Formats: sequence, structure tokens, C-alpha cells
Amino acid sequence: MTENLTKQEQKILLKIARLALEKKVRGQKLPLIDLETLPQRLREKGASFVTLTKKGSLRGCVGTLEAFQPLANDVQARAVAAALDDFRFPPVTPDELPEIKIEISRLTPPRPLEYETPEELLEKLRPGIDGVVLRDGMRRATFLPQVWEQLPEPEQFLNRLCYKMGASMNAWREKKLDVSIYRVEKFRE
Repeated sequence: MTENLTKQEQKILLKIARLALEKKVRGQKLPLIDLETLPQRLREKGASFVTLTKKGSLRGCVGTLEAFQPLANDVQARAVAAALDDFRFPPVTPDELPEIKIEISRLTPPRPLEYETPEELLEKLRPGIDGVVLRDGMRRATFLPQVWEQLPEPEQFLNRLCYKMGASMNAWREKKLDVSIYRVEKFRE
């Protein structure tokens, strides 16, 4: 991600997400995206997370860290998954649609964060800037940079991320985990 999307490109992605959400929640067919009509950057491979909120509370959030399909298609797929496949919540119902707000996060590719000690890891993290991926063998979890708003202390942030990964909350202190960081460009309805 070399530069931010234009306001027009953001509007197009939000419209794609909203239409996908509305159609699939109502059990209708997902609209095909005509990539040829879209700006070039929306046709390029991109990784995204789509976050749904209802009255300010999280209602679903699904995404990918790896860019493997056009950004427009990725946003469409993540919007549907956030509404229907986030295991933390029941599927969004048609009655909820007017109250659902959409936020899209476009990700930079994750890059390894080199560190030697837990203290050095804490020093290298940039609260409010870095999205963080922890990996321990086959287990992996991530928090978007927005999560720093709820967990502003790096120790607390890492504890909760370890818990999300299915490890002990102190796993980051007890052993050296693979850590990657990324940034996001976020925009919302």
C-alpha cells in the first residue's frame, strides 16, 4: 500500500460492502463485481478487514492478512463473512441492517518484528499505529491497530492477543513468539 485511496475509491468499496451485506443477509445472490469498471487500485490484489458495528458495539469483524485477490472482491467477501461467519456472534438478521455500520481496513503486508526479549518487544510496538500478528506454531491471531483504543497498554494488548490465539496470556513473556506488524488505512460509512 503505497498511498491512501481517494475518497471516491473509499466510497466505491463501502458501497460494494453495503450491497453485499444487504443481499446476503436477505438470502439473495451476491452481485458480481465488474472489475473493468473500477479504478485500478481496487482491481489490484489487496488484503482487508471489514468491521460491523451496531449502536457503537462490535457486531462482526472478519479479514485476511494476505492479499490474494482484487481489493474490491476481498472487501465484498469480508463484508459477507463479518455478517454471517464471525463465530463470536449470531448471523446478522435483516431487521438489524439499518443499524449496522461498516468500517473497512485496508492492510499493508505484514512484516516481521525482530526482538530478543519481552521488554524489547514492548519497546518496539507502536500503540495506535501497529496491527500485530502473533504466531506460535500453527496458532495465529491478530489485532488491528484500532484495538489499541480498547487496550492501550502494550502488556494488556499482548496478553489479550495471546488469549485470542488460544495460548496463555503470558505466552509472549514465556517464549519467543513470531511477531509481525502491519498498518491499516481505515474508513467507514
